[in-house]
Amino acid sequence: MTDVLSRRQRALRHFGTPGDTRIRLLCFHYAGGTAAMFRDWPDRLPPDVATVAVQLPGRDTRLDEPPHLHMEPLVAEVLEVLDPLLDEPFAVYGHSMGARVALALAHALRAAGRPGPRALFVASSAAPALGTRVRGWDEPDDGLIAYLRELGGTPPIVFERPDLLELFLPPLRADLTVVATSGAPARPPLDVPLYVFSGQDDQEASPERMAAWREETTGPYAFDVVPGGHFFAPEGVARVLDVIATTLTGPR
Repeated sequence: MTDVLSRRQRALRHFGTPGDTRIRLLCFHYAGGTAAMFRDWPDRLPPDVATVAVQLPGRDTRLDEPPHLHMEPLVAEVLEVLDPLLDEPFAVYGHSMGARVALALAHALRAAGRPGPRALFVASSAAPALGTRVRGWDEPDDGLIAYLRELGGTPPIVFERPDLLELFLPPLRADLTVVATSGAPARPPLDVPLYVFSGQDDQEASPERMAAWREETTGPYAFDVVPGGHFFAPEGVARVLDVIATTLTGPR
């Protein structure tokens, strides 16, 4: 139990000011990223929406833990650390690799007979049904670095500092391996509301590659193309947060 509590403390980042929580927004970062990408989200969301970001192992507060290489054990751990929060109202957001984790979590909850998310928000990830090849994960470091440069979003200093690359590349490669090896399992679609966001200039997860997310639910579905590339422009992030806020603050 002590190990679980310790891992939970390292894995969950509660952003914003504690208050009267109406619903939690559980957030999953992109491959190689950290929970810090969601630090400012409470500033743009209603005060009764609590932002809880999941920090995957192998980075930041969990740097001493080996990253996962496969989706099943990753989701099992996520279920363990999130357990106390899953019997209260929640929604889920995932960006890029995080979108696949969010989807897998929703399926795992359904398989376990537990309440699912009130809404699922996914961004910058080609639809699972397409089986799009994941780049970088099985390439030499030079190829992985070139892929990073193409995607954008990585601070230039990372490419200039070998010590930073040494820290950054292993969890990134592991995260991409999770996506590359998870495939598209044959399973019935979810029935939760699904909101999909694609950057208009994203070549990796273009709007055309994201449209097939429609197959992942029989519930309500919305698809937005927002400004930016794989990592959205500020206007794109604002649009995502507006949709989340409007969706999660409907009638109780």
